[in-house]
Amino acid sequence: MPWKECNVMEERLKFVARLLDGEKMAVLCREFDISRKTGYKILARYNDSGLEGLTDRSRRPYRQANQLSFQIEKLIVRLKQDKPTWVAPKIRERLARLYPDVHRPAISTVHAVLDRHGMVEHRKRRRNRATGTALSSGCRPNALCCADYKGEFMLADRRYCYPLTITDFASRYLIASEALSTTKEAYAFTVFESLLKEFGLPSAIRTDNGVPFASPNALFNLSRLSVWWLRLDIDIKRIKPGCPQHIRGSSCTPPSRPTGSVCRRYVGQSGAGGPYRAPWTI
Repeated sequence: MPWKECNVMEERLKFVARLLDGEKMAVLCREFDISRKTGYKILARYNDSGLEGLTDRSRRPYRQANQLSFQIEKLIVRLKQDKPTWVAPKIRERLARLYPDVHRPAISTVHAVLDRHGMVEHRKRRRNRATGTALSSGCRPNALCCADYKGEFMLADRRYCYPLTITDFASRYLIASEALSTTKEAYAFTVFESLLKEFGLPSAIRTDNGVPFASPNALFNLSRLSVWWLRLDIDIKRIKPGCPQHIRGSSCTPPSRPTGSVCRRYVGQSGAGGPYRAPWTI
């Protein structure tokens, strides 16, 4: 047997019809699971407006205390039509000069009136999305290095660890695996500065488009770290978003379990969470 469907209008109509047949208000209200105050309200609306009184009414307030008068709204629209280049602050000051006795609306109110009448031009927000660069392959050691953060995980002391791995593309040599407490540029600067002094300058560095290698809000997505690389005459190669397999470091470094175990052993000894060199090389 299918479920019986009903709506509010039908229930109200049944309620009023049974009241008009002579049934008691208290018994009907108990059956329809409403209060007697609501029952008398439904009956009063039916006696005043008939069937239209049983429909749902708008819950909008009858008046708004701070609502802008339509006369001022017309003045704002007229000023904008006369001077299309004027914006909300200019129109507000013009209203104050023409009508000093009238309460001046806020700048946001004037802008809302213009927007409501279609007099505001909405500019599309430009979003600088990373697209990546042309990738090159290093045929000799130290020609191309790959840098990447191998995710994050929580330590026993409730701190997070961010392993930074740097590898050589041609030889698959693990240059460094540093256990850092954050992805801030200051810690990455320390790691790369010591590595460049020890192994020399590579021709290019391949990274993803995340921090600290790139900055989404900067010009050409250049971060302080990438600008420093450019000043050292190091080319920057960035993979396309969503393609981590293009970083050879993802496949040529040791698996995440040994990296994580080393980080758990050595990050706890750093005190302030500074960089530590992993005790292995390939």
